[in-house]
Amino acid sequence: MINLKPFEQTIQSLKAQGKYRVFNDIVRERGEFPKAIWYSKYNIKNIINWCSNDYLGMGQNKYVLDAMHTALDQTGSGSGGTRNIGGTSHYHVALESELARLHSKPAALLFTSAYVANEWSLVALKQIIPDLVYLSDSKNHASIIQGIRHSGAEKVIWTHNDMEDLEQKLKKVQGTPCIVFESVYSMDGDISPMKEICDLANKYNAITYIDEVHGVGLYGEQGGGKVQELGLEGSIDIVNGTLGKAFGVQGGYIAGNSTVIDAIRLVASGFIFTTSMSPVLCAGALASIKYLKEHNELREQHQLQTRKLKKKLERKNIEVHESATTHIVPVMIRDAVKCKQYSDKLLEEYDIYVQPINFPTVPVGEERLRFAPTPYHTDAMISELVEALVNVIGDSSV
Repeated sequence: MINLKPFEQTIQSLKAQGKYRVFNDIVRERGEFPKAIWYSKYNIKNIINWCSNDYLGMGQNKYVLDAMHTALDQTGSGSGGTRNIGGTSHYHVALESELARLHSKPAALLFTSAYVANEWSLVALKQIIPDLVYLSDSKNHASIIQGIRHSGAEKVIWTHNDMEDLEQKLKKVQGTPCIVFESVYSMDGDISPMKEICDLANKYNAITYIDEVHGVGLYGEQGGGKVQELGLEGSIDIVNGTLGKAFGVQGGYIAGNSTVIDAIRLVASGFIFTTSMSPVLCAGALASIKYLKEHNELREQHQLQTRKLKKKLERKNIEVHESATTHIVPVMIRDAVKCKQYSDKLLEEYDIYVQPINFPTVPVGEERLRFAPTPYHTDAMISELVEALVNVIGDSSV
């Protein structure tokens, strides 16, 4: 029989440190985004969701939902198998083709999530290139960290966004270097120096692997991400992306050279031995990508509302992370217990839902409330949020 004591001690320790995570029970209302319904322990109430990764509200988009209903009526609910055994529908093939076009690459490959795509692509690359050496940015996502660890490859960690440190470490690599980094870092809201990284990769003949999960759909003329915005498609070897954030559905993928993608398809265990994405999800993602290619006004409105929020916070002397230059707005609390308390108070007293971000997602002392404005957060909602924060956190200007 299992001994429960170590589990109980772990839970109590996390609670004492303010790091115990509570999942809020909410229901999103179709057509009312970002409004939602919160099922608390004692009552049910209407709230405004300020922390959704459905950055453009595409999870509520009529064209996306219509496409999913059509696919559901045509195919039923699930895929019916792995990609190798009955689980490759025409929707999968069409979506992979569309993703390849989005990133100006010859091929793309679907995974059940971007986490899985990162982990198993990085594992597969080491199987394919035995002398591979990963050079990983120090603030890379957990999926990248896990993938590199799982691969067994030699790893070198370089200081976040520090080109001098990256070059010094590239000089020492004995083997095939692969630089792994993100375009938009999800917790600080900063951007990597992509062009400079690509220049170093070219100088040292390194593979470039970029995580664009917080960039795809949101940047670039057609939503191809920061890489597209900067015209670096030809300098990036492998792009990782998600269908679950700006595109509003679910799933992940990689895009790159057709030979590279084919080899990963054949050896990545996390791709091979799992049921494929539902065709219904594929249909929704396909519709979302096509829609966002033609509707840049959503991206423009998204950026506008983000700027409005940041400006109002600045006026009230509420600290936003100094590196936040994107759509992600981290309000710094720097205390785990207070971060949770502020989040609870905003939800219970002001009907504002924002999740506290604590260790291990961010380092101790860098706890924050991470806000994600969307095109559908109105000016009135922004004003109400800032006033609520002033009341809860305090206004040093007063």
